[in-house]
Amino acid sequence: MSATRFLISGRVQGVGYREWCRREAVARGLRGTVRNLADGSVEAVIIGEYAAVDAMLEACRSGPPAARVDAIGLDPVEMPHVDGFVILPTR
Repeated sequence: MSATRFLISGRVQGVGYREWCRREAVARGLRGTVRNLADGSVEAVIIGEYAAVDAMLEACRSGPPAARVDAIGLDPVEMPHVDGFVILPTR
């Protein structure tokens, strides 16, 4: 199991990125959270099997049709306890 923080930058707010991310994660059997950040980026914490997390990373590089992803920063994080996949308020 892996817990990884994705910091996604580009045109990722106002394009449905969070809901898209939630649907993609659930379809891959992943848990975690996603939220907009005040600087215009999106933060996702993705929890699951390594292969599924890697597949999610590849999907996030494109995002939904209206998005433009410029970069994704990755950081391992402590395994948070979260059930399902939750869209959090902006931080």
